[in-house]
Amino acid sequence: MKKFILQKDQSSPKPEDFKIPYKEVLNERQYEAVMFNGGSALVIAGAGTGKTRTLVYRVARLVESGVDPSRILLLTFTRRASREMLTRASKLLDERCTKVRGGTFHFYCSQILHKYAGLIGFPENFTIIDASDAMEIIQMLRAELKFNKLQKRFPRKNTLYSMISTSINKQMSLHEVVDQEYSQFLNHLDRIEKLSEEYHKYKVANNVMDFDDLLINTRDLLQENEEVRYKVSYRNQYLMVDEYQDTNALQSELIRLFSATHHNVMAVGDDAQSIYSFRGADHENIMQFPNQFSDTKIIKLEENYRSTKRILNLTNKVLERASKKYDKRLFTQNDIGELPALIKAPDERDQSRFISQMILQLREQGHELSDIAVLFRNGRDSFDLEIELNQKKIPFIKYGGQKFSEAAHIKDVLSYIRVLVNPQDTIAWNRILTLLEGIGPKTATDLIDWLKTQDNPYEIGASDLVSERYLQQIHALSSLLQDLKKNDYPVSKGVEHIVTYYKSFCENKFDDYPKRLKDLEAFIGISENYSTFRKMLEDLALDPIEATAIDTEASKRDESPLILSTIHSAKGLEWKSVFIIQCLDGVIPSGYSIKNEEELDEELRLLYVACTRAKSNLYISYPVIQNTSYGEYFSNPSRFINDIEENLLEPWVLVEESETDVLDGAEEKQALEEHKDQE
Repeated sequence: MKKFILQKDQSSPKPEDFKIPYKEVLNERQYEAVMFNGGSALVIAGAGTGKTRTLVYRVARLVESGVDPSRILLLTFTRRASREMLTRASKLLDERCTKVRGGTFHFYCSQILHKYAGLIGFPENFTIIDASDAMEIIQMLRAELKFNKLQKRFPRKNTLYSMISTSINKQMSLHEVVDQEYSQFLNHLDRIEKLSEEYHKYKVANNVMDFDDLLINTRDLLQENEEVRYKVSYRNQYLMVDEYQDTNALQSELIRLFSATHHNVMAVGDDAQSIYSFRGADHENIMQFPNQFSDTKIIKLEENYRSTKRILNLTNKVLERASKKYDKRLFTQNDIGELPALIKAPDERDQSRFISQMILQLREQGHELSDIAVLFRNGRDSFDLEIELNQKKIPFIKYGGQKFSEAAHIKDVLSYIRVLVNPQDTIAWNRILTLLEGIGPKTATDLIDWLKTQDNPYEIGASDLVSERYLQQIHALSSLLQDLKKNDYPVSKGVEHIVTYYKSFCENKFDDYPKRLKDLEAFIGISENYSTFRKMLEDLALDPIEATAIDTEASKRDESPLILSTIHSAKGLEWKSVFIIQCLDGVIPSGYSIKNEEELDEELRLLYVACTRAKSNLYISYPVIQNTSYGEYFSNPSRFINDIEENLLEPWVLVEESETDVLDGAEEKQALEEHKDQE
């Protein structure tokens, strides 16, 4: 293949002509990253060092330099993150930045696949199923193959889905995954592989893809079709990847394919914040980036704008123990602040008492409750604290609730839309048919088999598979679907028709239907943002809305609540004061990780992430006595903090109020003796 080298456009602005004073508003390392031009670069961005700011300014700088915005691709791990970055870049420069392409790996892959679906044997109108839909399909196949009738325990649907997904994302065989992570099921390996094959066949036959298919089908398409690979990668003149430490093996391959023509890749991330291996993230990706992309320039962002010097001294000390890392040391100009505290509580109850009382003290000192977070390893670690907070009437919200589009009533309504977009979607048909009185799984299966043979699958009333007493509701469903298919309603009007039809099912199916009906009203409003049903389905699958009315009680007017969160959910967030509870050996690190060096390293990084969420105050606590279903036992503080010097982590002792008079007297006596010695 011949190459023709295009000379640089002489009219491109020089740094001194830029509208944005980059050198004045960025520190030295941020400026180096923002001004980086061709080739590959790895930006190691420590916690609180302005990673997002750097990406925003680099987008603006590339556009201001004359790069066509549509030839810049920004990959992030949430679509909200890319939207926020591009909005900030637009405010910084101008509206040209809104034309930069941004989104998640899954979103970008879905765009490619819809364009080239025919080349991989799918129609353009294929639909995307979420994890819960995937598990329902696996459960159905599990029963069809009679694996639910075996004498020996066979994996459940969620375990099977995890096995299949892990093998794809980590690029391992199913045999390797089962052997390494689910060895108790090795005797079922042949059956697991058979189920995986049937699951794949089902998706192809029904024109659906799960999240993993979006990645692997795009990878295969680009690897096997040179023309498509060139077209896709040619458009990506500049590729930027956020949170690179969270990529998996498959995403690492995709980045190389997306950048195959120009090789201009900037990966931004922090090896010290790689904590998602359970989702398939591979810490090795960020460590091996310089080996995978030739002549990589490594830029380290180490000046922290979030935390006090004393908090950073502790976090740097924690990170020293990591066995595999990029050497960096966070620093700050902020010298004020107290030492991080290590609180040794007699038991979990006293730990909860301390935290609730300390929160109230901070509140009296002017802290907003929403500026305070309590972090923990597992969701169950906060149960005792939640009781204490409720008793003290301290409002709180706990991160990690159900997604809007995962709620049963929303999935019901979406199923009507899914069969309109893709009449081959068996799971969606099954869901709406079994809502009808008298239609069980057997009749639903017969109806689905029948409608797949029809020119118009929405004329289900024409079948003779349902007894006369249930025909009226079959005709009502048929009438709804045919009306929606025939009349090109605006999306919100179509959703409104479905919700009106579905209302009686919702009232009969759920005891808390008033809250669910509020969700459905909100859903009609959400649907006004979409021009097609297909676009709405795809967005809700790839970027689900967080909150539902079911999770949120209608509350009285009150102050913003305290935050309770797992450490994994807290990554990327920050608060003025942070409490880390249950910091015990066996919890942080998990007891399952202590014999594996890689897993132990990740547990250390988990504590590092928790500590670096704090701006001004950091409190780490643990109970000396643990109460379990097996009884009480003495516990040990996490090995990661056990021997840290007191000038970095200050020990606190909890004493009951009745003891303070005795202590005050002893301290007064000691002070008098010290005074006499000085005289």
